[in-house]
Parts: sequence; structure tokens; C-alpha cells
Amino acid sequence: MGVLYTAVQHAHSGLRWVVLILLIAAIGRAASRRRTGVVYPGKDKLALFSLISVHIQLLLGLALFLWLSPYGITADPIEGGGSAVAKYYNYVHWWTMLIAVVLITVGYSKAKRQAELNKGWKTIGIYYLVGLLIILAGIPWPFYPGLESVGWG
Repeated sequence: MGVLYTAVQHAHSGLRWVVLILLIAAIGRAASRRRTGVVYPGKDKLALFSLISVHIQLLLGLALFLWLSPYGITADPIEGGGSAVAKYYNYVHWWTMLIAVVLITVGYSKAKRQAELNKGWKTIGIYYLVGLLIILAGIPWPFYPGLESVGWG
């Protein structure tokens, strides 16, 4: 299982950059289109690709968290939650990313329904921006205390 864990971890780590770039591009496009008064089409492909990449990232993360990772749900919260790394992945990373994915999904769904009102660009911009900020807060950056042993893969 070590090879599978390494492969999925590298895929999860590498896709992070695709997710961040797509979210930034979708937010920028939404802001630009809203400013220029372009009518929201109901389905924006860049916003959709951002949503898809976030969901793929979630599936890879869930595979790591639930089955493959040594830092997953193995830590016992009653006994102190395990090491700092286990605590981080069991509480901070997992929950922040799940909240961000839910926000991005809700934003895309709401924007599709608001196409007639032309509020879709604003909805995409706000929900995706809040989701992006939560994602940035939940990424295991190398300067987080206690996570030096995790590395950046």
C-alpha cells in the first residue's frame, strides 16, 4: 500500500496547484465580467472546471484520509488526538477543505439559478473567493508549527 499512498499523495499535492490556479482564474473572470456588465450565461466553463477540479481533489483527499494515510482517522481524540500532524489532518485540514468544497459547490449551484437575474458573476466571485481563502488557510504550509515533518511532496 506504500506505492499507492505515495501515488495518491503526489496526485493530491500536484492537483493543488491546478485547483488554486483555476479558482483564481474563475474569480478574476467573474470580477471582470461583472464589472463590464456581461450577462451571466448560466453555465460558465471556467467556473465548472474549477468546481470539477475541487471535487477531484476532495475525492483524492478522502481516499488518503479514510484509507491510505497514516495520519488519517487512526488518531484517538480521547487520548489526545495523536501527534501534531495527525491532529492537523484530523481536525484542521479535513474540516477546512470540506467547508471550502461545500461553499464552492453551493456558489456554482446558486449562480446557475441566478442567470436570469444576472447575479451569477457576483455569486461565483464571492463564493469562490471565500472558498479559496479557506483552502489557503487549510493547506499544510511548511511554516505551520509542528508540520515540518510532513514536507511538501
